[in-house]
Amino acid sequence: MTSFTPNDLRRGLAILRWPLRLTRVGMLAESLVNALWPMMTVCLMVLAALMLGLQDVVMIEVVWAGAMAAAVAALGALIYALRRFRIPSRSDAMERLDRSLPGRPIQAMMDDQIIGEGDDASMAVWRAHKARMVARATLARPVPADLRVARRDPYALRFVAVLAFAVALLFGSIWRVGSVADMAPGGGGLANGPVWEGWAEPPRYTGKPTLYLNDLAEGAIDLPNGTLITLRFYGQVGALTLSETVSGRTSDVPAASDAAQDFTVLQDGTIAVDGPGGRRWDIAVVEDLAPEVDVLGPPEVSALGEMRLPFAARDDYGVEAGEARIILDLAAVDRRYGLSLDPEPRSEVIVALPTPIAGDRADFEENLTDDFSKHPWANLPVKISLSVLDAAEQQGDAVPTDIILPGRRFFDPTAAAVIEMRRDLLWSRANAPRMAQVLRAVSYRPQDLFRSETTALRLRKVIRQLEIHARFGLSDDVQEQLAEDMWGLAIELEEGVLADALERMRRAQDRLNEAIKNGASKEEIAELMDELRRATEDYLDQLQRQQAQEQDRNGTDEPDRQQGDGMQMTQDDLQRMMDHIQELMEQGRMAEAEQALKELQELLENMRVTEGQPGQGGKSPGEQAMEGLSDTLREQQGLSDQAFRDLQEQFNPNAQAGENDGNEGRNGGQGRGQSHEGQNGQGQGSGEQQGQGQGQNTPVPEGGEQGEGFGKGEDGLADRQEALRDELRRQQGRLPGQGTPEVDAAREALDRAGRAMDEAEDALRNGDLAEAIDNQAQAMEALREGMRSLADAMDQQENQQPGQGTAPSERRAEAQDPLGRDREGSSSNGAPDGKLRQGPGGAGTARKLLDEIRRRSGETQRPEVERDYLKRLLDEF
Repeated sequence: MTSFTPNDLRRGLAILRWPLRLTRVGMLAESLVNALWPMMTVCLMVLAALMLGLQDVVMIEVVWAGAMAAAVAALGALIYALRRFRIPSRSDAMERLDRSLPGRPIQAMMDDQIIGEGDDASMAVWRAHKARMVARATLARPVPADLRVARRDPYALRFVAVLAFAVALLFGSIWRVGSVADMAPGGGGLANGPVWEGWAEPPRYTGKPTLYLNDLAEGAIDLPNGTLITLRFYGQVGALTLSETVSGRTSDVPAASDAAQDFTVLQDGTIAVDGPGGRRWDIAVVEDLAPEVDVLGPPEVSALGEMRLPFAARDDYGVEAGEARIILDLAAVDRRYGLSLDPEPRSEVIVALPTPIAGDRADFEENLTDDFSKHPWANLPVKISLSVLDAAEQQGDAVPTDIILPGRRFFDPTAAAVIEMRRDLLWSRANAPRMAQVLRAVSYRPQDLFRSETTALRLRKVIRQLEIHARFGLSDDVQEQLAEDMWGLAIELEEGVLADALERMRRAQDRLNEAIKNGASKEEIAELMDELRRATEDYLDQLQRQQAQEQDRNGTDEPDRQQGDGMQMTQDDLQRMMDHIQELMEQGRMAEAEQALKELQELLENMRVTEGQPGQGGKSPGEQAMEGLSDTLREQQGLSDQAFRDLQEQFNPNAQAGENDGNEGRNGGQGRGQSHEGQNGQGQGSGEQQGQGQGQNTPVPEGGEQGEGFGKGEDGLADRQEALRDELRRQQGRLPGQGTPEVDAAREALDRAGRAMDEAEDALRNGDLAEAIDNQAQAMEALREGMRSLADAMDQQENQQPGQGTAPSERRAEAQDPLGRDREGSSSNGAPDGKLRQGPGGAGTARKLLDEIRRRSGETQRPEVERDYLKRLLDEF
C-alpha cells in the first residue's frame, strides 16, 4: 500500500500554486466587472454624447440637466461598486478550485485523521487515501472567471453604451469634449478663451465626405470646386477673425469677426482663422471637368423604320442627363418637285438620351432608339447634335453628325406615292393643289391599284379634302388630320388586310423583347408568350385568307410556287420555335432567347402560308385535329404512367426511380408517354412523331423536360396536367365541321375529358395519386370517344364508306391498353400481333407475358390500384 509523507503534501501544494493564483486573478476580474459595469456604462454614455457634440446643438438648460443626471448616475454607480466589490482571498480561490475537482481532493489533502489514529492499519489506509487525493489534485486547472452580468443588466445598457461610444469614435471628435467647459456657470469662456468650429462640405454629387476642419492640421488641402465652408466662432466677439481668398467675393462680404461665416470654394487660395487656437490652410481646387459625348457610328435602321443611334458619354462624377437635337439640313435637300418651295418653319426635334438606370454613369455606352417615320423630315438629310449635362450643369456637346433621318420604307408603288405626297403636304401647304393633281393621276384606274373598294374610297376622300381646303388655305388641324389619314392609307396599301393582325403581332414581339431585357418573371414571360401565340395565329389566318383572295383574283387554285424548293414550315414548327424561346428565357439564357426571337420575327415577316392539296402530302383540318388529339392522348398516357410509377415507389421507397416491377412505359422509360426518352432528352411526351397541323404542339410549362424539368413530386405532375388541359381547351375550339351531330358528340366527349383532367389535377395537388390515376383513365377514355366521333364526322364529310378514311385512326384509338397506351403490333381484336409474334419464339414470349400478368394480379400484398390495373389488362386480352 502506498505511504503518504509530509513531503508529498508540500509537493502537491507546490503544483497547485499557479492554478490557485490564476483562479484568484479570475475571481478578482469577476468582482471588478460585477461591481464597475454601471460606472463604465455611465462614463461611456457621457463621453459619447460630448464627442458627438450634443452639448452644442441643444439648449444650455438641457446640458445642465444632463450633467446633473450624469452626476447622480455616476454617484449611484460608485455606491453600487463599493458595495459589490470584494478582493478574493487565497482560501476563496482554493475553495473554488477544489469545487472544480471531483471528490474535493484539496480539502482531503489538508484533513487529519481523528478516529483510528493509533491503529496502524487504519493509518495506512488513510495515507493511501491522501496519496490518491494528491495525485488527483495535481490535475487541477485554473477555473475561468464568470464575467457575465446579463442577470444584473437585463436591458443590456452596457452594450448600448459601447455602441454609442463606437459611433462617437467614427463620427465625432475628442476635441468637442472641451466645449462643455464654456457652458459652466462662472465664465468658462473667459477662463479658456475663444473657440471655433468649421466644416468643409463638398457638393453632394461628388460623393466626397464632409470634413471637420478642427481635426485637420495646417497645410495643403484638395477640395472639389463648389465646396461649402462653414465656420462658427464662440467667445468674445473680435477675438477670432477669418481671412480667405478662395471664394472670390468682392461685394456683400461680411465682417471678418462675424460669429457665422459661410462661403463657397471657387478658386485656389488660403483660409485662415486668426486668433487664439487659429489655423491656416492652403486650398487647391479640384476642377469639375465638363462631360463628353460622342456618336459611335451610323444609325441602325430596322425594317419598320426604327432608328438606333449608338453613342458614348463620360464625366468625372457622372452624367446626369442628355438630349439629341435634330434640325433639317436645308442645304443638303434635293430641292425638286414638292420640295422646291420654301419649307414651313418647324422647331427642332429634341429627344432625351437614355442613361443607365442603375450603375455607374461616369462612362457608358447606350443607343438612342426612336421611330421618326411619321415626322415631316423622315428620309431627308438632317443634322443631329448630342449634348449631355453633369450635376454641376456643365454641358458637353458632340460634333453635329449629318445623317438621313430614318423612316419607314414603302415597297408598294401606290403607298410610296401617297407617302411622298404626305411629305410634300407637311413641307408646305402650298403643295396642296399639286398633290391633289398627282393623286388623281395615280388613282386614274383604281381597279388596277387597290385591293378593295374601301381603300379607293379613302384615297378619293383625301383628294376631295385637298381640293376643297386648297381654295381657302389649310389650317394646322386640317393639315395634321390629312397627314394622319394619308399615313393610315399608305399602311393599308402596303400591308393590306394584315395591318391590324401584323401590328398586334409586332406589339407582342416588342413586349416580349422588353421582358427579355428587363428580366421578367416566369409568369410574365408565359403570359407574353401566350399573347404572341394568339397574335401569330391571327396573323397567319389573315395571311392565309389574303393569299386565297389573291389566288381567286389570279384565276388559279394553285399557290405561288416560285419558292417551292425553299424550306417549308408548318404552324407546329412555329409553335415549337416559340416554345424553345420560352424555354431559353426560363433558363436565364436571355441572349440566345433574344436572337431566337429575332429570327422568328424575320421568318414571320417574310413567310407565306400554303395549304395542303390532295395528293400533295398536305393534311386537312380534320386530320390536323385528329393528330392533335392523338398527341394529347399520348401525353395523358405519359402522365398516367408517371403517376403510377410514383404510387408504386410510395409502397417501395427503397427502390431507385424506375426499378419497381411493372412501372415501365412502352419502352422501359419512366412514364413519359409513348417514348420516355423523348427527343434528344427533351421528353415532350408526344411520341416519336409530332403532328404537322395547327395546334399540334403540346405546351411545356416549365422548361423542356417533362420527367425532370417540371420538378419532382405531385406538384410537377399537376402543372403538366394543367398545361395539358389548356391545350385540350385550345384544340376544342379548332374542331372542324361545327354543328354536325358527330362533331357535337366529339365536343361533348372532350368536355368530359377536360373535367376528368381538372379532377386529376386537383387530386395530384392534394397528393392523392390513386384518385388521379382513375381520373386520368376516364380522361383517356373520353379522348378516345372524341376521336371516334371526329373520325365519324370526317367520314360523313368525305362521303366515305365505313372502314375507309379515318377508320385506321379509330382502330388506333381502340388498340390500346386500359391506361390508353398503344399496344405495338396489336390486331384489332386485341390479340398480340407484330413484334411478339415475330421470330420463332414470339408466341412463347406472349404467353410468358400473360402468365406474369396473371401471377402479379393474384398477389394480395400488391397495392389495390396496381391489381386493378393488371386485371384490366387481362380483360383486354
